[in-house]
Amino acid sequence: MSRVGKQPISLPAKVSVKVGADRGVLVEGPKGKLSYTLPEGISLKQEGDVLNVARASDERRHRALHGTAQRLISNMVHGVSQGFRKDLEIQGVGFRAAVKGAHLDLSLGYSHPLLHAIPDGLKVTVAENTKIAVEGIDKQVVGQFAADVRSYYPPEPYKGKGVRYLGEQVRRKEGKSVK
Repeated sequence: MSRVGKQPISLPAKVSVKVGADRGVLVEGPKGKLSYTLPEGISLKQEGDVLNVARASDERRHRALHGTAQRLISNMVHGVSQGFRKDLEIQGVGFRAAVKGAHLDLSLGYSHPLLHAIPDGLKVTVAENTKIAVEGIDKQVVGQFAADVRSYYPPEPYKGKGVRYLGEQVRRKEGKSVK
């Protein structure tokens, strides 16, 4: 049995879950709505304020999807009740960020500004021109947006310049030394 898949999912007070006949799961909460289609062979049962994910058999495909489906539904419940947040920080002289309409404007030492479109459902704020906060209800969208922004200029190991997650440790290297 999957250790992750058999864990029950507790529902907060203002979150409701509806399972349709076509295996569609709709999770609604104070922050919004998310939907997911359960894979073949995976079922969801609600008992009071607890959700349990079950699989039809011990077939390899069902075992593989059991824990994945449980974790995705758990993330949906957490997202519509509390939301997800990723914080990024920019280090480097002259490096800055700003929100302009539906785009994040990044100046990272290139000859041109980088305009990155902000997806629907995300809230992006910039503080002090170097601190970026990404908030939303879908964990995958929040994480992918933060990873895309970081990929424009990942932190380099010699001077530490670049875009990094808040609290990320960058292993520094020693530069060339003259003998």
